[in-house]
Amino acid sequence: MSWKRDEPDQPRGYHHGNLKEALVRAALGLIGEKGPSGFTFAEAARMAGVSPAAPYRHYRDRDELLADVAARGFTAFEAALARAWDGGRPDAEAAFHRVGRAYLAFAHDQPAFYSAMFEAGVPLDASPDLRAAADRSFQLLRNAAETLIADLPQDKRPPALMMALHVWAMSHGVAALFGRADAGRRTLPMSAADLLEAGMLIYFKGLGLPPGKAG
Repeated sequence: MSWKRDEPDQPRGYHHGNLKEALVRAALGLIGEKGPSGFTFAEAARMAGVSPAAPYRHYRDRDELLADVAARGFTAFEAALARAWDGGRPDAEAAFHRVGRAYLAFAHDQPAFYSAMFEAGVPLDASPDLRAAADRSFQLLRNAAETLIADLPQDKRPPALMMALHVWAMSHGVAALFGRADAGRRTLPMSAADLLEAGMLIYFKGLGLPPGKAG
């Protein structure tokens, strides 16, 4: 996968007050060049324009730096999904499809963050900030699912948690296989967004949610 879209300019004229931000930008640039596992802490320091010892003022090691990058990614991801959901307006089904498109857009437009979040192997419990940011992202999707099925009879209502997990998995699969920004993207006779929407419509129908009747 190409992560170049997130690659920062090489830092010049480093100022001590910006060390943490410089290291995050450096990590994103290195993910763009080598993937989330292909660089060292010393390389991040060098790209940030500081000595190999300087990053230890803020991070224990490269894994802690990656956890911070992933947490920032999840925070931006959650904000993008929240904007797309927009309180479920004008109706839950239309808003839910917007969330799916926002998911794919984030994966395409912010590939370095997306890789740090989902491909770096960083445990969610690596930091409280990472766990909280990741949980907020998923909770938004779960809340959207609860809104979508709220009008179904209680005995025909699927578990919102199961539904959120299914939709997340579907979105991630489409993003990974068809939503990439590089030559590794598989070709489709439709857009990745259209493919995801079609899949969700089939899924909704299987749950007993007629198109246009949700929300």
